[in-house]
Amino acid sequence: MKDYHKNCIELKISELKESKTIRRPTKAFDKSGNRIYEELQYDFPFREIQNLFGSERLFSKIIDILPLFLILHVFFHFELLHSFLYAIPAVIISGTILETIFGSTLGKKIFDLKVIDDFGRFPNFSKSLKRNLLCLINLFPSFYDFQSKSSGVWLTGVNFNMQLNNKFCKTYVVKSKVAEKIKEMLNSERFFTI
Repeated sequence: MKDYHKNCIELKISELKESKTIRRPTKAFDKSGNRIYEELQYDFPFREIQNLFGSERLFSKIIDILPLFLILHVFFHFELLHSFLYAIPAVIISGTILETIFGSTLGKKIFDLKVIDDFGRFPNFSKSLKRNLLCLINLFPSFYDFQSKSSGVWLTGVNFNMQLNNKFCKTYVVKSKVAEKIKEMLNSERFFTI
């Protein structure tokens, strides 16, 4: 078993490719007058890791903090502001532990999300702690202006970019089905050195 792991190079999620075959018409025709098509095969980066909306992650964070906030406010009789401020480090610590062991927190479990590192595994404690500390950066929204198609009025939208902590820590938040697919792809595409 040691020889297997010694000669095996693990792929990363960032290196995964999906092959797609595209039929493209040529200028040539066959004897019957039908157009001849050529099939080209392209490798694209694996895209299912980028299909999440920030709203799912934002709501999962709210679900994570809400029970801790309520416990501090109702049972320990903290003021609202103090309950919220003490719930933030509590959710960072609990999120770190839960992501390291289970790959998700209560909020992520409700939305069927998993946190995985670049090798398809749950993040280790230090990486999970780092991404949970950096999640505070994600709460700063970016604003953008757009024009309503129906009324023509200019409006301001808010976008929560919930990807900054993942970029710094090289982690991904994906649906559970996608996490399983990624693990299968990583296991099937290992290659060996001799």
